[in-house]
Amino acid sequence: MKIRDGFILREVGGQPVVVAVGAASQYFNGMVRLNATSEFLFEKLQKDISEDELVKAVVEKYEVDEETARKDVQSFVETLVKPGIIEE
Repeated sequence: MKIRDGFILREVGGQPVVVAVGAASQYFNGMVRLNATSEFLFEKLQKDISEDELVKAVVEKYEVDEETARKDVQSFVETLVKPGIIEE
């Protein structure tokens, strides 16, 4: 899975957000606010990566157990799949 073309990470008011540009802005005209973990995941999703690879990256970076990391990854991915930000 990876971030679709047309979605970029920006900082608004000191907070990271995902916004649509170009053609993507015709079907998504909002923004998604990110925290530090979701910003890390968004950056990882710039390249095609599996859920298991994302979980491993979260475990290594944040020193959390795999179950916690998997729940966080799945929740974030669901947040981005609904509006079409991620292509699987």
